[in-house]
Amino acid sequence: MQKKSNLTTLCYIEKDGKYLMMHRVKKENDINKDKWVGIGGHFEADESPEECLLRESLEETGLTLTSFKLRGVITFLCDRWQTEYMFLYTADAFEGTITECSEGSLEWIDKEQVYSLPVWEGDKIFFRLLETGQPFFSLKLRYVQDVLTEAVLDGKKIK
Repeated sequence: MQKKSNLTTLCYIEKDGKYLMMHRVKKENDINKDKWVGIGGHFEADESPEECLLRESLEETGLTLTSFKLRGVITFLCDRWQTEYMFLYTADAFEGTITECSEGSLEWIDKEQVYSLPVWEGDKIFFRLLETGQPFFSLKLRYVQDVLTEAVLDGKKIK
């Protein structure tokens, strides 16, 4: 079996002041088990970030994104898995109908409510960056177990 790529995409589809989010409750041995996350996943061989984004969106939601924007690159470090480089997108237009997802339950969540859900601590940092319309950013997040121990935004330590 080929090792998963450490390149991933994550997308928050936006509509009416809400994000389409996935409650990760369906897979065993899931690093995101019981957390709320956006949609996305690992690059397949020779994919560009946009190809990965569009494929993962269609696979996980049944939606074809028609308007999306790369907002940042996030470097995840953790003592429990390989370093991951994630391309973070938002999307504001799509075609199709939401389908059942094998990885979790999809739900439209008010943007203000995301902070009260079980999400990764570092996700709250990039939610604030998205909210404030921060131009393209680079965010490095270091975890020990599930605890965020370091956050570096555009080369400057913030935690």
